[in-house]
Amino acid sequence: MATDTHRLTQIASQVRRDILRMVHACQSGHPGGSLGCADFLVALYFDTLNHHTNFSMDGKNEDIFFLSNGHISPVFYSVLARSGYFDVKELATFRKLNTRLQGHPTTHEHLPGVRVASGSLGQGLSVAIGAALTKKLNKDASLVYSLHGDGELQEGQIWEAAMYAPYHKVDNLIATVDVNGQQIDGSTEQVLSLGNLRAKWEAFGWEVLSMDGNNMADVQRGLAEAKSKTGKGKPVLILMKTEMGNGVDFMMHSHKWHGIAPSDEQLAAALGQLEETLGDY
Repeated sequence: MATDTHRLTQIASQVRRDILRMVHACQSGHPGGSLGCADFLVALYFDTLNHHTNFSMDGKNEDIFFLSNGHISPVFYSVLARSGYFDVKELATFRKLNTRLQGHPTTHEHLPGVRVASGSLGQGLSVAIGAALTKKLNKDASLVYSLHGDGELQEGQIWEAAMYAPYHKVDNLIATVDVNGQQIDGSTEQVLSLGNLRAKWEAFGWEVLSMDGNNMADVQRGLAEAKSKTGKGKPVLILMKTEMGNGVDFMMHSHKWHGIAPSDEQLAAALGQLEETLGDY
């Protein structure tokens, strides 16, 4: 039974509060993309994924997710904690000395929910394909999901993987691209235009869908549609339109908040725009 859209929206509001407080506390991190992807990751973990919090690295007989654009770790950590992988109080250790919650997710800290080190952009799709092929070999009917930034598509390894998956009929894979049009140095259009992404991915042989990543109902719809397209001979790609900094008015419509932390005053203003629904850690 699907989770109520309003409830998911409430959880996403709390996740956005977590993101802001985590980045503010250590004065380091990436709030912009994290805020933009909050709805997607909440819908994925609280509604779509067939997963359990008794974590194992192999992920047998459950859906698994890989975060390729690992710099948006604040949203990933918050969603993992809020869905029960570890105590939400641990979010207070983000980017602190000896924490398991590194700035980019890593595996040697053995943080439940993290199956691959990420943040070196361009690698996640290859990893996801490998995991999907492993599931096929093991006769495991579960799915593999991945998330990528649009600026990340400027990495060549992405397109090597994009060629490989359709050729080998990796049809148990759903990759999502966060199309927010922003990257660390400016807009993607200014830095290196991505062109017509739908036409490119379709030309490579993918089933391409689209959704509004900041509309919870449409995220639920898009993920359900993507799931319905699996098992039909093609990998699935979702082009997800989001706004960097979504949920906080002064963080939106610019690349500025890609990788800077809010001041005390900015934090207070931002939290004033977001409902506390699950209790702050």
